[in-house]
Amino acid sequence: MIGLMAILVVTFFLPTSSFAQFQSGGVTSDEFPAGSAWYAGEGLKKGDYFSYSMCHVDYKECAQFELDMWIKGDITVGTETKWLAEVAVFDGNKVLVGTMELGKIAPEPTGGSEDLGIYRGAFKSSIAWLSAFATSDGSSGGKGPKEFAAKSWGKIGNIGGEQVVPMSIESVKTQSGLWDAVVVGWKTGGAMSKVWIVDGFPFPVKASTYTHVSEGIPPPEYRFELLDYQENMIESPFDGITPTADTFAAQGCDVNYEKEVSIKKPTVNFDYQIHAFYGPEYPIQGCEMSWIIKFISKYDDTEYLNQVQFDFLTVDDNMKPLRSLAQDEGRTNLYSPSGVYVMDMIVKEDPGTANYVIWVYGLSPDGIYPSTAPDFLKIEVPISASDGTQSVVETPAIPSWIKNNAGWWADGTIDDNSFIQGIQFLIKEGIMTIPKTTQGVGGASDEIPSWIKNNAGWWADGTIDDNSFIQGIQFLIKEGIMNVPQ
Repeated sequence: MIGLMAILVVTFFLPTSSFAQFQSGGVTSDEFPAGSAWYAGEGLKKGDYFSYSMCHVDYKECAQFELDMWIKGDITVGTETKWLAEVAVFDGNKVLVGTMELGKIAPEPTGGSEDLGIYRGAFKSSIAWLSAFATSDGSSGGKGPKEFAAKSWGKIGNIGGEQVVPMSIESVKTQSGLWDAVVVGWKTGGAMSKVWIVDGFPFPVKASTYTHVSEGIPPPEYRFELLDYQENMIESPFDGITPTADTFAAQGCDVNYEKEVSIKKPTVNFDYQIHAFYGPEYPIQGCEMSWIIKFISKYDDTEYLNQVQFDFLTVDDNMKPLRSLAQDEGRTNLYSPSGVYVMDMIVKEDPGTANYVIWVYGLSPDGIYPSTAPDFLKIEVPISASDGTQSVVETPAIPSWIKNNAGWWADGTIDDNSFIQGIQFLIKEGIMTIPKTTQGVGGASDEIPSWIKNNAGWWADGTIDDNSFIQGIQFLIKEGIMNVPQ
């Protein structure tokens, strides 16, 4: 009864004005008198330069990057006049430079350089997100400017119709300076999302928002902060910046690769299942390599694990860590709220076989160390030298009986099956490494061509080297004549 009375007393003495303001929205002050309004893109003009630190949940689970934008001028697309912006993105070790087109009524990106697509999407869904509620024109599908005194700017349908409301007036500090701002916010799964708006300024200067969840701790949806703002910039600030793709291409790196190599295995203690994809197929020292890592339940292939704390390591043959990607990024660990993690890395490992390890600390919210024992999956990847040549990897000596088999097979002493079984043994035991080759299904004839038998005979007597012989084995795999052990 005493606890109930205390609650009632506290509730009774809550400041009614602030409570009403929180519920219904709307703020005014001497600086923001009644009638003051704002819209996304307000005051945007040629020569404006913006630099933002930002992240969005749809891109690498809100991994931070920097987006700089310079309004170059107008561009006509069909019958519509748009803003043409030059853009530079600094994403870890990656630098991209290109263009982005912004609408005049709502400054949402509608076109531009193809390789900036994911970053345009993050910009639209964060920095320009309020253009869904406040635009320069109320016609042609626009929403029109919104007053700071308004009780609500609209509803967010996909999170149960939560109101987006002007909440308060604050002085907010960013790396670009101190700003007098109106805080626009909404409630998301128990957390309050906030965006800081400055009257007369085209875009918000800061935001901290959360993804809607029905239970648990809401993960961030997007965050950004204005790092720098300049006016009347005449010349492009991005002249002289070289995109990393150009740098890698000049080094002879593959820049148009897919993540085609797939590994699906349980961790050593069978606590987790991991499905990893990487590319390029043959990484080169000093070049870029990309991964998609999926953390899956050991009980159900379709169930992704949540709140995974892990690291991506390079280790020596004794499992001693040589490199940590988390530490490369200045973090203690990597984190995946959804169980899917996308990452890019520069290959720093020496030519040969790199021992990469996905080290799983456990499952827990970011910032709370897991109480379970860690587990890991080791993945061996062949690394090529910077000149693009395949590195020579020491392997166990090929048993003499295999070469004897090859010689006997070439002169007809043993049959095809006996020879193929010997080659399968080499591959299975890791004595012979076959580059990834698409497994064929066989054709009208499974007869082994005579030139492969000739190769086998020459290999047996030392006339040709292992690589020349392996090309013949790859042919057998591709044609479906030989099945490679998985």
